[in-house]
Amino acid sequence: MASRQQLTEQDVTETQPQEIGEDAMGPAFVASAASVGLSLYYFFIRGERQLGTFVGLWPPTILAFASYFNQRKMRRQLQTLTQPGTKLREAFDSMMGNR
Repeated sequence: MASRQQLTEQDVTETQPQEIGEDAMGPAFVASAASVGLSLYYFFIRGERQLGTFVGLWPPTILAFASYFNQRKMRRQLQTLTQPGTKLREAFDSMMGNR
């Protein structure tokens, strides 16, 4: 019975893990880069230094929200691993996105 729950080395190496923040950090990175560009536009081209500084504070906030949501996703995945009655293979499959 123990052999059914053990993962062989071949099973582990065949699956390619997804990056944790791949889904959430893509749009957040684009929004952050856009706000940096908008900040530079306001600050240097339009000469509105105060507005440019305000918009320049958006990227850390956007990235902080994206990081928070990634941490919540990782926490849910970790909780599925630690629930009693969960088989090890099912937990790894759900964590890796195979289900």
